[in-house]
Amino acid sequence: MATPAVQQRMFYGWYIVATVVFINFLSIGTRAGFGLFVNPMSEELHWDRATISLAAAIGVLVGGVIQPFTGNIFDRYGGRRVLTLSLLAAGVATLALMWTMNLAYLIVMYSFVLSVAFAGASGSVVNVLVSRWFQRKRGTAIAITSMGASLGQLILIPFAMYLMTLAGWRNTWAVLGVAIIVLAAPLAYGFLRDDPSDMRLRPDGDGEPSKGGGPRKNGHAGRGPLEVDRWSMAFRSAPIWQIAAGYFVCGFTTNILSTHFVPFALDRGLSATAAATAFGVMGALNIVGVFAAGYFSDRMGRKNLLAAVYFVRGTAYAVLVLVHAPWALYAFVVIAGVSWLATIPLTTGLTADIYGLKRLGTLAGITLMGHQAGGAISIYFAGWVYDRVGSYDLAWGAASALLMLATVSALVIRERAYSVRYQPQAVGAEH
Repeated sequence: MATPAVQQRMFYGWYIVATVVFINFLSIGTRAGFGLFVNPMSEELHWDRATISLAAAIGVLVGGVIQPFTGNIFDRYGGRRVLTLSLLAAGVATLALMWTMNLAYLIVMYSFVLSVAFAGASGSVVNVLVSRWFQRKRGTAIAITSMGASLGQLILIPFAMYLMTLAGWRNTWAVLGVAIIVLAAPLAYGFLRDDPSDMRLRPDGDGEPSKGGGPRKNGHAGRGPLEVDRWSMAFRSAPIWQIAAGYFVCGFTTNILSTHFVPFALDRGLSATAAATAFGVMGALNIVGVFAAGYFSDRMGRKNLLAAVYFVRGTAYAVLVLVHAPWALYAFVVIAGVSWLATIPLTTGLTADIYGLKRLGTLAGITLMGHQAGGAISIYFAGWVYDRVGSYDLAWGAASALLMLATVSALVIRERAYSVRYQPQAVGAEH
């Protein structure tokens, strides 16, 4: 018997995933590439490392503070419009950076305008959008979308460095801005849809849910014991605080690399091309780490994997501090690369499993605000430390210590008690 045509088509959620991969490739790749511009902008405009770090730190902090508001707008109006308008604004702001002449202009355009614009295309929007389209395969789907950021780091950052050697840092900003305007924004408007019900579909492409009972393994469940209709209710329970604490540390230990890894690698004797390539290799390894985290989290618990990721990253920073041999830098690239983005599907998936989808945009925005606050602190702290002692060792040591605390924070989350994945199947749908 022939399979109906509707069942032969690929589930539209995977088109959503593919679109978000490309959006992340351009938007997060551009944002993560700020470290490439630190030295050339500082040399031309006569800034020290702390000065330009201040602009980067303010940008990360502003982007974090705006996240809960962006998430709330998503919960109310959907992600398609938010993403499209945000990408257009981000493209214009990126293009405008080519005219940077002083610190005030950089802070206004990069730290405020661009940061607010990119907030609408951040994980608190795209990952929540993807979460609406998937339930059983949520971790895998979010992991695949996160690969876009890794590909941006692997491909876009070395390309931007090469372009910078040919045309200078000003024209490089211009090219990146135009790419976001003419490629990412139209793609978002053309392909993204806010909810599978808009297309008469169900999450994962499933048919009607079974009415049978029994414990849930990979099927759908009803409401979890902590699922919320108002976001503020989540903060009356421990898991959201534990998740947010770990994500604060995650932000501290990833944003610091986006701004300071390339300058650090140059200080260690790498050429500009080799430093950018090493940063790109981290992106390639991110693909492995984030996919493995998402895939296995759909088949086992998320919180133990999250703790393992924090522990592995903390070990990488410890190696960087304790060993100054050339091989230590490359070992760091490998270990940090595998663990860098692996927290994304685990954190978003765990939040969705415990608190449901209804206010996930707002909750993801709040936890991401903590992530970005950690990043802002680390970026400025590392630049300040470097200007005073000529080394990043103190910053790397602080990162390692915090990651060990984050490991403990993740381990004590009572996932089996609160996650909907471990509840008896109930009447009703997850969202």
